[in-house]
Order: sequence, then structure tokens, then C-alpha cells
Amino acid sequence: MLRKAAIPIGCLFLLELIIGHPCVWADDVTAFAVVSEHPQDSARVSAKIAIGDSVADLRLLASEPILSNLIWKKLEICHALRLEGHKSVEGFQVLSVRAIDAAMLPMVLQGFAGDCLLRKALEIAPFVD
Repeated sequence: MLRKAAIPIGCLFLLELIIGHPCVWADDVTAFAVVSEHPQDSARVSAKIAIGDSVADLRLLASEPILSNLIWKKLEICHALRLEGHKSVEGFQVLSVRAIDAAMLPMVLQGFAGDCLLRKALEIAPFVD
């Protein structure tokens, strides 16, 4: 009886060694974000992020492929983004990014995006002549 149980357990143990521990890899999630501050460091951008129904102030952490993305190079305050990635201790690790219209954001972020755009317009408009 012990021998019958040892073979499947040994196979599972070997499979776990080959693939890796399942808790190490986090599932990729879809998140929406609005850039909340002018990006000083392009690798770490402050943003309001909606994952599901919750909103948090997190840093968007960009890897090398994301840093070379044209969307990421032109990133400004109030930009609305659709992100794929995973949440980590330091922030949200971005694996893919798309710029979207603010109307395509979830309702929990639309108010913040509208306020941000109004604030941006009032700060920039007086300088236009």
C-alpha cells in the first residue's frame, strides 16, 4: 500500500521541481490606471490603479520591454491606461500597457480622471495666448 502511494507522490514532487513552486508565479490581472503625478522616473510611475472594484495609489513598475514602448515614453499626468501584470510589494509590475480614453475606465476611476483633466486644463490654460 505504501509503495502505491509513493509513486504518485514522487511524480508530483518531481513535477513540482521541474515546473517550480506554483505560489511563486502570480496570475496576471487586468488593471486600469490613471497617472496621478508627472512621471519623474519612467521606471516607477505614481498612479491610481483599479483592480476589480478596489482603487489604490500604487507605483507602476516598468520592465525593459515596457520602457521601450512608445506609449510609456510619452506618458504624462492624467493618462488613462489598461494594464496587464501583477501586484507586488513595491507596486504593480506592468507586463503590457495600452493607452485608452478616460471614458473606457471603470466607474471607480472616472471621477478621478475627470478631476485630473480639469486640474491639468486650469494649470496649463492660463499660459496659452
